[in-house]
Amino acid sequence: MEQTSRILDRITGPEDVKRLSERQLSKLASEVRELIIRSVSSNGGHLASNLGVVELTIALHRVFDSPRDRIVWDVGHQCYAHKILTGRRDAFPSLRKRGGLSGFPKRSESVHDAADTGHASTAISYALGLLVGRERLGIEGKVIAVVGDGSLGGGLSFEGLNHAGHLGRGLIIVLNDNEMSIGRNVGALSSYLSRLTTTRAYRLFRNSFDGIVAKLPVVGSPMLTRIYKLKRVMKAIVYRETLFADLGFDYVGPIDGHNISLLCRVLTNVRGMDKPVVVHVITRKGKGYPLAEKDPTRWHGVGSFSLLDGKLEESAKLTFSEAFSSAMVRAAGRDDRLVAVTAAMVDGTGLRPLQREFPSRVFDVGITEEHAVTFSAGLAATGLRPVVCIYSTFLQRGVDQIVHDVALPGLPVVFAVDRAGLVAGDGETHQGTLDIALLRCIPGLSILAPSCRAEMELFLEYALSREGPTVLRYPKAVCGPDLPELAAPVEEGRGIFVRRNGAEVLLICVGGLLPEVLAAAHMLDLDGISSDIYALRFIKPIDVENLLSVVGDYDAAFCVEEGTHRGGVGEELSHRLRESGARTALRVLAAPDSFLAQASRRELLAQCGLDGAGICLTVEAASQAAGWGGGVRMPRLAGPSSLFP
Repeated sequence: MEQTSRILDRITGPEDVKRLSERQLSKLASEVRELIIRSVSSNGGHLASNLGVVELTIALHRVFDSPRDRIVWDVGHQCYAHKILTGRRDAFPSLRKRGGLSGFPKRSESVHDAADTGHASTAISYALGLLVGRERLGIEGKVIAVVGDGSLGGGLSFEGLNHAGHLGRGLIIVLNDNEMSIGRNVGALSSYLSRLTTTRAYRLFRNSFDGIVAKLPVVGSPMLTRIYKLKRVMKAIVYRETLFADLGFDYVGPIDGHNISLLCRVLTNVRGMDKPVVVHVITRKGKGYPLAEKDPTRWHGVGSFSLLDGKLEESAKLTFSEAFSSAMVRAAGRDDRLVAVTAAMVDGTGLRPLQREFPSRVFDVGITEEHAVTFSAGLAATGLRPVVCIYSTFLQRGVDQIVHDVALPGLPVVFAVDRAGLVAGDGETHQGTLDIALLRCIPGLSILAPSCRAEMELFLEYALSREGPTVLRYPKAVCGPDLPELAAPVEEGRGIFVRRNGAEVLLICVGGLLPEVLAAAHMLDLDGISSDIYALRFIKPIDVENLLSVVGDYDAAFCVEEGTHRGGVGEELSHRLRESGARTALRVLAAPDSFLAQASRRELLAQCGLDGAGICLTVEAASQAAGWGGGVRMPRLAGPSSLFP
């Protein structure tokens, strides 16, 4: 008699999935969904994409033998069920928390995670490399890449497909299609064709037929050409998708991605194939949670929400993304040349209001960051003013295009770089700490960092007026206060004093860290250390003479930036001070030279010493070491110095 306890409680690894009956598999899927929904409601995360692949994940682990067989999840934002079924069920409530499970596959976390990933379109190339490498080393097992239809549109996916088809190895690509619907009759026919075309008997028949045709005494004759053309036409009729066949793949599907029994039969047949194959699976994002099924875009990546009514937790405070969104709508109303380009991030980058107001002026190009940049270069060349709206971590993918297609010809493209700095929850692959170092060295590129709503408005207007490329970078955070000083007009290369009382210490603030710097200044006041605050505004270019005149009035300066320490703007300031012979001691507070795991934004700021308390402690430590503070001025240093750690 079947036990009444949860089936999920018996799953300690993939081998346990193989022992279940088909009836139990359906119940397992329900229990996995319930755990995913409960955990994401508490921690936030990717909900709709994970709910859509539960049955597919169960089928993969029932048919294949992980880790002997390697499963590579493209992007990885659909790996939650995989984590639950591979021994991480009990740890799953720690998802996306500091010290807990990552929201993406992570090799250091489990032997069942074949790749560290978090960006789209990488799975096919990576899986093909795994397959070829394992074959050369004599390692047995299959390699499966699970790729979403959105990721398949990325250029890297096509590069991988092209090479995989050329090599002709037994790579299995599961195309998870969650955008198109399929009728009952079509589904039944395609299911039948899928089972038929993957059976060993069918493959033997087809290979025998091809062999017979090849031996016909008409080599090079029009007859043989017509035979192959006929075969191609039949493939087009049967497969409906000729792209994969033309690239050298067998194509199977489309099939119902929520029918575990059917999935298992097809995958079992596919496992015996020795050539590349695409299994086209139709799934529904958000399946099992009505709100996510109804609006999968909104429920793709979410914060915490109520299980009772699905109400998402929202902040009453204005975020940088919201400030940018409203600034774009107003700018578009003033200038009909303005257009916006984004790579599948209309909502994430705040473009939805602009799209509603000016639908023909927003271009969502899908997950194709490189194309987004070069497409915008073409738009700019016609006289338009394109704004590329993109996350910092995804901008990395378009750096070559920024250099070659935008900066080299000096085209007026604006890059609105959201999530620049420390990003909560998603971990190493989504931290936005590298963009300053990557972009600062590009000739002709200006980089500004707004600290509040008023500066966002000013900086966007300034960027759109320039005849060259400009970057606005801002964090996923609440805007700083709209202080009167920050409404001052933009002067190229120059910052502005937010607080100036002739203090002994200067705090140089870069962009969105203004609230933390203000908090630190208040704490320092309580400790008897007076400080002034200078908002840098420009990361590049920097008016060096103006900077030296500003910093030269202080014995000590602290540059606080939300980017990597190496290659950051603080490094530039230190170089300029040394070069000029200035006596001011400079210390840089920035993100470390390492990849930062998932945690809350508050925890990440504290970890890097970039919260108010951390900044205050750094200044106090320097004060104690130098014997100044509390009204005692720091002695002048003998020569140029930097207090880099």
